[in-house]
Formats: sequence, C-alpha cells, structure tokens
Amino acid sequence: MNDMTKCCYHEDEGFSCNEPAEASGLCYWHDPKIIKNKPEDIARLEQFARDGGMLRGISLKSAHLPGVDLVRHRHKVGYDMTHAELYRANLHGAHMFNLNLKHASLMKADLRDANVHFANLENANLLGVKWKGAKIENIHTGNIIKQERLARHAEHLGEKEIAIDYFEQAEEIYRDLRKAAEREGLFAMAGNYLRKELTMRRHQMPRLSGPRVLSKIIDLFCGYGEAPVRVIIFSMLLILVCALLYLFTGLNYDGHIHIFKFSNEFGTNIKLFLNCLYYSVVTFTTLGYGDFTPIGYSRAIAAMEAFTGSFTIALFVVVFVKKMTR
Repeated sequence: MNDMTKCCYHEDEGFSCNEPAEASGLCYWHDPKIIKNKPEDIARLEQFARDGGMLRGISLKSAHLPGVDLVRHRHKVGYDMTHAELYRANLHGAHMFNLNLKHASLMKADLRDANVHFANLENANLLGVKWKGAKIENIHTGNIIKQERLARHAEHLGEKEIAIDYFEQAEEIYRDLRKAAEREGLFAMAGNYLRKELTMRRHQMPRLSGPRVLSKIIDLFCGYGEAPVRVIIFSMLLILVCALLYLFTGLNYDGHIHIFKFSNEFGTNIKLFLNCLYYSVVTFTTLGYGDFTPIGYSRAIAAMEAFTGSFTIALFVVVFVKKMTR
C-alpha cells in the first residue's frame, strides 16, 4: 500500500491513520460524509477496534450503533477515542467502559442504558446527551466542562452575550448529569453537579445584582446546601474573629474589665484572648452562662454573633441531615 492510498487524517499531536482511503481521501471510519448505519457496522467497528485501528477522531455522526462493545477487554487502559465525532449517534445500551472520549463531541448522543463507567469525558461536548439509565459511576468530566471553559473565556474577553449562551448550555449539561446521577443513586456526584448547575445560573445574572450577590453568599456559606464543612469553617472563623474583637473592645468579669493592653505581659494577653475565645463560643452557641458580660461595642458584637450563631447551627443541621439521609 503506498502513501497515496492511506487515510489523510492527521492530528497535530502526531497521530495519523493508516487505513485505506475512500474517494474523499479519508478512510471509512474518519469520513464524516459516510453515515455508519448499516447493520454490519457494529461488528465492523468492534473488529476495527480489536485490530488496533485508529479510533481517535473517527466520525460516528448520526451512526446507528446500539449495543456496540467498545470495551478493551483484558487491558487496564481503554480504547482512545479522543476527538471522536458522535453527534446524534445512537449508542443505546453500548458498552463504553473506560473509554477515552477526551475532546470528543457527544452532542445529542443517545447513551440511554449505556455502560459509561470510568469513561474520560474531559472537555467533551455533552450538550443534549440522553443519559437515562446510563451507568455513569466514576466518569471523569474534568474540573469544568467544555461549555463552562468557553463561557469563562468569552466573559474574560467581554463577550457577554456569547458568555451567557455558553453558561446556559453549561447549566443544562450539569442539570442533565445531576439527574442522571440521582437516578443511579450517586448522590455525592449529584450534589457536586447541583453546585455547578447553580453556579452556572448565577453567572447568567447581571454583575452586582442582588440575586447574584445572594447566590454567591449562599455558595460561599454552604455550597448551595451541599457542603456542610463550609458551614463549620465559617462558624470557626466567626468565633475566632469575634474573640479578637472582644479582646480589643473588652468584657466584664466579676467587676474586672478584660481588655487587651500593650502594657500587659504577653502571657496575660494570651490568657485574656482565651477568655474572649471562651466567651465567643458561649455566645455563638447561645448558651449564655453569664460569667462574662459584654461592655460598650462588645454588646453589638455579641448580639450579632448570637443571631448569626443560632442561624448557622440550624443551617448546619439541615445541610448535614440532607447529606446523611441520601
């Protein structure tokens, strides 16, 4: 076979296809004009993969391949389908365990009842994918999906309309993934996608608008109800900050004023801070033993801390129970 008869598919990364070329100059599997919907295409593709054929960049646009087996059996690393085109491909019930679909397009692909365990979907186009019944445990979509990355880039360039459009697409993708995870009982995964979904919705709001600021506060405070650890961290920070404020504004204990002074010995100021920390904890939890009492500005600080503390504790209980009962 001379070079003129080989498929002309080539990637900048150095990957090239050596299959016989069709009239278009591309092989059967890389030619986007050939719709792979013949009855024998499923067996042909499986054999092509087993024979070591190049699956990177293959075009399966609108292909009819229900139940196709693309699992690389007896190997730890799955088949590499980086840059593959799977737009509207029918992969209903397909076996795609450990498949590398990085940078691939699965837009509107039918993955219902497919096994996608451990598939690499980093930077893949997942808009409109049908996930119902798909086994998606341990799939890897990266820290951010393709549409979110494009949206943030457009936002950085000042292209607001383009950014909002991509943020809307990203929200839809995260919502579909969340619903798929919930159907599979993968609630931790669903929680992560919920946070992403609501974050994408927030980015569609006008900057500095009330709803966007409120949404950001809720995210920082408790991760939209999915991060109880954030509530704990916030509580500890509030207790510590208030303790420092009490140290400089003063507390009354048995007729003696406890307040920081540069003239005090170092050990004395440390003891005062520990007393203020104790009072801050008691105030935050609304226990109110009465041994220490606030004076001056400490009263306003104590009132604010007590109110915030009661609200924060109630929120933590709600978020924690929500996570534990899934």
